[in-house]
Amino acid sequence: MTSAEPSVRELIVAPHPDRAPLPPADEREPGVRELRGVPYGVVEGGRPLELDLWLPKVNQAGPVPLVLFVHGGSWRRGRRDDMGPCMRSWVPGPFARIASAGFAVACADYRLSGEATFPGALDDLRAALRWLTLRSAELDIDTERTVVLGEYAGGHLASLLALTHTDPSPAGAVIWYAPSDLTTARGSFAPEDPATPEALLLGAAPAAVPQRARAASPVAQVRAGAPPFLLVHGDEDTLVACSHSESLAAALEQAQVPAWLWKVTGGDHGWHRLPDAQVEEIFTRSLTFARHLVTSSPRHLVTSSPRHLVTS
Repeated sequence: MTSAEPSVRELIVAPHPDRAPLPPADEREPGVRELRGVPYGVVEGGRPLELDLWLPKVNQAGPVPLVLFVHGGSWRRGRRDDMGPCMRSWVPGPFARIASAGFAVACADYRLSGEATFPGALDDLRAALRWLTLRSAELDIDTERTVVLGEYAGGHLASLLALTHTDPSPAGAVIWYAPSDLTTARGSFAPEDPATPEALLLGAAPAAVPQRARAASPVAQVRAGAPPFLLVHGDEDTLVACSHSESLAAALEQAQVPAWLWKVTGGDHGWHRLPDAQVEEIFTRSLTFARHLVTSSPRHLVTSSPRHLVTS
């Protein structure tokens, strides 16, 4: 007896991301392969979730560590391959630079707040890390050595991923000017306001859903044994108060988690109006931190400019 032939509906559906062949790679920058628009997840009733990959072209030493980048945009907008306005004109771009330093880079879509409320976006990032682990042999990457990197809303989600994900647990986090507390008034943020980006993320004003707001607050998810953090925040940020990173650094220190807080003097949100050389320094030192995380003990991390770095 032969098995029934698949239906037309089954035949026309695209292969599941877990089994779909990888797209061909382009080499737009010397020594770096790019794979764009790779599906990693399927959400029932929603669009396919995709990621972009930058991979070192040749690797003789085995699987490479991974940087998982999470974009910003108030949880409401943004592009997965955008690290912010100060780096859009870089040639080579920031992701090619990270790949040239020996990392694979994955920039993942996640559902925005108009598509799903919390924890939808965080669930998507978990799914991306699961897919990257599943396909790691093909990609020649080591997701046991994943550093999550995020800016603004992406930094908030990257913080939560680093603090709560365990299979595999990220090796560390680099977080730029991100919210860490969705429960307390800070700067222009009011938990009672139902129109803030935070309220749209949660589906209600944070004050009206305190348990959900706490679950979405990295400062409330800190635990002993969490991976190391580098928190970088401008001390003149007009969109996300620097106290968010100060509070998260203090909570990590109390839990005896290695954490470094770098307050950028004169820095506004998105490194707005900072000199190009200073933006380059932030990027370079963040990459240096990530490299140390995957090659040495985090307690032996060193930096070239300790005057601006507070160690816990």
